[in-house]
Amino acid sequence: MQRVVVVDYGMGNLHSVAKALGRVAPEVEVVVSGEAALIDGADRVVFPGVGAIRDCMAELGRRGLVAPLRRAAAEKPLLAICIGMQALMDSSEENGGTRCLGILPGSVRHFGPELQDEQGNTLKVPHMGWNVVRQEPHPLWRGIGQDARFYFVHSYYVEPAQRELVAGSCEYGVDFAAALARGTLFAVQFHPEKSHTAGLQLLANFVAWDGRDRERTC
Repeated sequence: MQRVVVVDYGMGNLHSVAKALGRVAPEVEVVVSGEAALIDGADRVVFPGVGAIRDCMAELGRRGLVAPLRRAAAEKPLLAICIGMQALMDSSEENGGTRCLGILPGSVRHFGPELQDEQGNTLKVPHMGWNVVRQEPHPLWRGIGQDARFYFVHSYYVEPAQRELVAGSCEYGVDFAAALARGTLFAVQFHPEKSHTAGLQLLANFVAWDGRDRERTC
């Protein structure tokens, strides 16, 4: 039986992700764990999370999960969600500046206190609620319509150093990366487990994904 490990590092939202995975793939063993050996032995890994990046990085270090996550990102299908996506970058502006995992090149920026839309209307931060995601071709979008809506909750957004990493984008005062992809790694700023049909389809696609992105098709 295939095993998917949802990484537990004390940052919440783990069991809702595990429950959604179990719903879309009842034939797969879904395990919530912070044990390095289980992460190393998993067929695929999900790295979710909510909260502050400083706490995220501190807990990953304290629990000895930095190296297992780096190995997973290089060796097997890995899906990072919300703060899990932000933690993949080099650094974040949050908490006065925080060094992240450095798995993907780029940084994490704050939306800013005077965020406005194209009409000059003030936008609230955090960005919370449903928004359209413009997809770039990738197997994890299979069966999901272009400009599908996903659920977001975040005050910071990822700014990758390489445009080719962007697998999906979104507009909220600025045009930001809603999804990143490289090799066996796929990361999303939104919460697929809270995004109804489109989100569940993405999770189902992840469980079925062989980790290749060369044949990118929506």
